[in-house]
Amino acid sequence: MNAWLRLIRWNNLLIILLTQLLAWVCVVLPVWYYTHVPLLLTPVNFACLCLSTILIAAAGYIINDYFDIRIDAINRPEKVILETAIPRRMAIMLHSILNVVGLLLAGYVARQAHHLDWLALQATCTLLLWFYSTHFKRQFMTGNLVVALLTSLTIAALMLYEPALHPYYTQRYFIHTPAFSAPNPVWLLGFYAFFAFMLTWMREIVKDMEDFKGDEAEGCVTMPIRWGLQRSVQFTQILCAVVVAPLALVTIKLLLAGWLLLSAYTFFAIIIPVGIWSLFLQQQATSTHYHKASFWLKMIMVMGVGSLIIYLLQAHA
Repeated sequence: MNAWLRLIRWNNLLIILLTQLLAWVCVVLPVWYYTHVPLLLTPVNFACLCLSTILIAAAGYIINDYFDIRIDAINRPEKVILETAIPRRMAIMLHSILNVVGLLLAGYVARQAHHLDWLALQATCTLLLWFYSTHFKRQFMTGNLVVALLTSLTIAALMLYEPALHPYYTQRYFIHTPAFSAPNPVWLLGFYAFFAFMLTWMREIVKDMEDFKGDEAEGCVTMPIRWGLQRSVQFTQILCAVVVAPLALVTIKLLLAGWLLLSAYTFFAIIIPVGIWSLFLQQQATSTHYHKASFWLKMIMVMGVGSLIIYLLQAHA
């Protein structure tokens, strides 16, 4: 059982679960609370959509390991699971089962909205995960962008599958009504999707730095291989600036709107850590160092998701 849990990256799946759960509880449910517009994402439907996301992501981790046995044998031989603890045939069967069940669950929710076309989102994710493992991962920058896009879609899926949010697409950043005054929920979720996209892109580059030797041996053309480690670090630092700039703007807007707690959290728990991480990244050029950098960036992502709790607390203060 431990080998299977490691294969599907249970800790990453837990982060996906918490991200979608907090986005639903803190952003989607308050829309019903204030407007009393019926939600498609009831507890049962949300559970189906969230489980669909988790199953498809788990299938993606399995197929990635399936095609990466030789690379992993060089980069982290002690962590190779397939063929040592789990037969490849069983892994590919589970991959197919998880994808089918994940698509069925999403289809169940989409059918209730009379929009089976929404299922194209999950179908696209399964295809992107397959081609990422077989082709995109070995290409310059493409694989990084695909993983970043898939991560952001875990939040964007809520925006698509909840019709009660659709009227907010064309409204301003802040919404003022007799019932409440708060950031536009669509803008809010969109910003979290952007945050997830950028930090995942940065983390994927750092992981390529960590896996430099194995990727090079397998003929991959990742950014560190084509540009070198130093230039890749500099590019990642530029991405840090691209993240910090809109975060700073949002922090100022929140501060001016009287959202003191959320603006303080954004500054001290996200902006400052991203800046420190950017400086930390350039200190060494070893696999161990890049592994630590990848871990700390994941922690920053978790703190970013945690700001949803602060948002909910302040919205109901």
